[in-house]
Amino acid sequence: MPEILALPQSLVNQIAAGEVVERPASVIKELVENALDAGADRIEVQVVAGGVKQLSVRDNGHGMPPEQMPLALAPHATSKIRNLDDLEAVASLGFRGEALASIQSISRLRLVSRTADAEHGWELEAGVDDEPRPTPARPGTLVDVRDLFFNVPARRKFLRTERTEFGHIDQLLRRLALANPAVSFSLVHNGRGVLDLPAVEAADLERRIAATLGRAFLDQARDIDAAASGLALRGLVASPQYARSSTDQQLFFVNGRVVRDRLIAHAVRRAYADVLHQARHPAYVLSLWLDPTAVDVNVHPTKAEVRFRDARGVHDFLFQAVHRALAAPGGGRHAGAEGAEPSFPVADDHVPPPVRPATGRSSGGFGGFGGAGRSGVYSAGDSGQAYLSLLAQGHRGESSPGGAPGVREPAPIEGEVPPLGYAVAHLGGVYILAQNREGLVIVDAHAAAERVTYERLKEKYRDQGLSGAPLLLPVDLSVSPGEADAFEEFCDAFAATGVVLDRIGPERVRVREVPVMLREADIEALVREMLAELRRVPLAPDGARSSVIDDRVDEILSTMACHGSVRANRRLGIEEMNALLRDMERTERSDQCNHGRPTWRALSLQELDRWFMRGQ
Repeated sequence: MPEILALPQSLVNQIAAGEVVERPASVIKELVENALDAGADRIEVQVVAGGVKQLSVRDNGHGMPPEQMPLALAPHATSKIRNLDDLEAVASLGFRGEALASIQSISRLRLVSRTADAEHGWELEAGVDDEPRPTPARPGTLVDVRDLFFNVPARRKFLRTERTEFGHIDQLLRRLALANPAVSFSLVHNGRGVLDLPAVEAADLERRIAATLGRAFLDQARDIDAAASGLALRGLVASPQYARSSTDQQLFFVNGRVVRDRLIAHAVRRAYADVLHQARHPAYVLSLWLDPTAVDVNVHPTKAEVRFRDARGVHDFLFQAVHRALAAPGGGRHAGAEGAEPSFPVADDHVPPPVRPATGRSSGGFGGFGGAGRSGVYSAGDSGQAYLSLLAQGHRGESSPGGAPGVREPAPIEGEVPPLGYAVAHLGGVYILAQNREGLVIVDAHAAAERVTYERLKEKYRDQGLSGAPLLLPVDLSVSPGEADAFEEFCDAFAATGVVLDRIGPERVRVREVPVMLREADIEALVREMLAELRRVPLAPDGARSSVIDDRVDEILSTMACHGSVRANRRLGIEEMNALLRDMERTERSDQCNHGRPTWRALSLQELDRWFMRGQ
């Protein structure tokens, strides 16, 4: 049997480095977090060849006296924790005492530091100097790292191109800059300045967001400022129209710490479920504050993951807060909101601010057009009844009364104008063209009607359940024996959504009732798709499905809404189109259909003038 031997300390450090240091950006992360813990409000990062050849981090923090510098490079040495109680309520970003020891074991590391009251600084080169030597230096600390992985060639081979490695560093610095707006950051790559982010006050936070994520994100942002049960969430979520092809603009901070956590990602993604296409990703900058004892940050070597004591409670809180922000018809852009507090906190030494009730904000109207959209000022008669009439005509293909199909003289744009304006034409049997104060509004009639119907179905289902109305002529379906068995298994779930059916033979099913607004739908296709949706419900541990069907109710109602909505090439009259526009203004999340596609777009008169070069 091989003899058990203690590993040499140098090998122990290299093994630890394998956990902490994946690439140059990992080194930058550890060094910048140390600088933030040291109270720095100015951090300068310089990188050569993507950080593989050289990288350095300089700060203006409190620095170290010379007798402390050798200990800073030793493993498991830290000034941030003293006992188990400190470990269970970590308030600093770094605390393990492994970073510098790990980094110096796989690179050539030089440490320069000076305290504010010292006459000069001190320099220590790991593996070369036994004691620090005097050197000119500014107050603060400089950590210079060269030839990363020079003594671990197997690890160095796994590094990517210089451009890729620098891209990770650039993205990391932007995330850290958003988490710490009161700190100035600069980044230089191969002698060229890339980032220069001055410290900002809370009131000017949008400048940093625009500088790091772009103005387009800020223009599409919706405010979140929520608090409950010792949790506070503040920040911005982008509207679904801004959805991305990657997760590059998903930033989440827990007590000032940048984290990527599956529970958090799931909660936010679920909040977007009704309004985001499945192939796209939401964008957000969110900061969660809670008691440090309620979260364990010591579950991952790089501190990139956390574990919450009440994971379910945190998940539900995040979901509800984001869901409410997305449901607000006004979009709630944070920029310029009168009397609004900054939606993203400026932390003071990473101590959570006092949790306070969520601030209420007026929606500002529908889609940012104005404030009167939800007040009922623009309702001409019972538009809800007009819309039900429109649904009842779903597939008859009538033209509008008089004149060309779907076209009538529009209402004049005088006095008060609703946010989505007044319809002027139905284009190609698909798009509603409307005019409002700003210009042209284009609406996808089917997508908009689908969202309106879906929200109504959800509201009725949760308030009192959906009730079916008998069909004048029941619909018989030919099915396989297996499908017929499945219909019987899910008959209660069908009934709960207002669809009542009976098995009338080994391979026959009869649909007797459906909700009123779905009576003109393709009943056979509707029932078959509902069955397919229900059959995707997993079995519970006891072999039953009923306990988890509620988790898929929204998907089932979405299927019903799709079948019950206006179809393409169905010509609409002016009254019908205006009824739909007014219903959109009253409906939450009506700017996206159930599948995450936009329902409308607007073009201002100024944009149209530019298209046709008017005034040029």
